[in-house]
Amino acid sequence: MKRLRLLGFALPLAGIVLLLLSLLVGGASGGSSNHRYQWDIIHLSTLPPPTTTLPGGTASACAAPSCTNMITLTGSGTFRSNPGHPQDVTGGGTWTTVGAGAGSGTYKVTGFVSFVLAPGFLPSPPFTDGVTGVAADARSGLAVLQIAYSDGDEGVLVVSCDLPGGTPPTLFEGITASKGFVDYWDQVGPQSSAPFGNRTAFHEVH
Repeated sequence: MKRLRLLGFALPLAGIVLLLLSLLVGGASGGSSNHRYQWDIIHLSTLPPPTTTLPGGTASACAAPSCTNMITLTGSGTFRSNPGHPQDVTGGGTWTTVGAGAGSGTYKVTGFVSFVLAPGFLPSPPFTDGVTGVAADARSGLAVLQIAYSDGDEGVLVVSCDLPGGTPPTLFEGITASKGFVDYWDQVGPQSSAPFGNRTAFHEVH
């Protein structure tokens, strides 16, 4: 009887151990959520319709609504969306600040904080995807990335993409960023004149 009780305990324990091992293996590989995404600060060829999304844009944010202190970034990179596990992050770009602490330089993405997909798609036509060439891979969402500036400051970059097809109005289009103790929290809206910047894009990378 004692042996049977021990076996009865050992079998569930073995099952628990196997379950934990499977979770660890799944976590290490990223599981089904281990998608790779590309982010870009973009601009448009013209105002739609029709128009082409293009890489190499700029986006700005301000430390106050008056915009006397503003940061402007270029940039692109990639990350994997498996929170809780080591992230493959790449990318960076250039920065320019005006107002207090004016300067310029480069920045590098050093870490992944979070990424949340949002509803939305890039209608093609009238839009042509000139970033990756595949409009079906475009995604709406909100990414938070850790960055390091070339002058020694560190900060956080928030990239938000509001695609024109079905994205809720609660998601903004553009970026916000912090640099040192300055939080550039007030995003500058998409430009209605050339170069039609202050826009972003996410793409799922296959």
